Amino acid sequence: MTLQHLTVLTGASRGMGLAMARQLLAPGRTLLCVSRHDNAALADEAQARGATLMQWRQDLADTEGARQRLLAWLTEQDPASLASATLINNAGVIPHIGPLDTVPADQLATALRVGLEAPMQLTAAFLQATDAWVAAGWRGPRRVLNVSSGLGRRPMAAQAAYCAAKAGLDHFTRCVALEQAPLPHGARLVSLAPGVIDTDMQVQLRGGDPAAFPDRQRFVDLKTHGQLSTPDDAARQVLAWLARPDFGQEPVADVRQA
Repeated sequence: MTLQHLTVLTGASRGMGLAMARQLLAPGRTLLCVSRHDNAALADEAQARGATLMQWRQDLADTEGARQRLLAWLTEQDPASLASATLINNAGVIPHIGPLDTVPADQLATALRVGLEAPMQLTAAFLQATDAWVAAGWRGPRRVLNVSSGLGRRPMAAQAAYCAAKAGLDHFTRCVALEQAPLPHGARLVSLAPGVIDTDMQVQLRGGDPAAFPDRQRFVDLKTHGQLSTPDDAARQVLAWLARPDFGQEPVADVRQA
């Protein structure tokens, strides 16, 4: 029996998430994509490549629902058929661009739920289920990759919620890495900044009101001067980091590091 490499990926319907999903499609890998929408082209590509793909429609703002759904599904899996297990928390949301007091309450809540609470809840489900596998004798590597941002490490006006979510992502990764480190077969975790990528998020930022968004011109200049990575290139860098033998040695990292 050929063992499968299991990967759970959120935010896989577009942008860098979609690029990662496409690059992960291969025989010998089971890929579960969790997004608000399916991607029909991705399903067709998986079929053409003979890859195992599942796509869940899941609103990650329903953090408890997402956790319970993932936990139940992982609990049903046969760890004896798996060579490894990986969770990639990639989904994120940019709310209204402007000072905090101008951000609608529902958008503020959604940005924090999707960007921080959902990764915490899904990581908890992943660790709970795979801890049971380890207790039963499974010894495959477990990895959690949280897709962070330089904005989690550098403040920016007009995006307090997004910056706070990414800063929280970094720090919760540090904390859980400390919890896992002393365990005989603990999971390895990294919160990784993927660089600046030419995605819909960048379009939103370039379209912000200059009066409410002091950094808008910087994002316009990044596009004008060709300083944005393509989603495909960024995905390759992120997945290469995930495959590093020293993955998890530093729980907070940046793809631009050596």
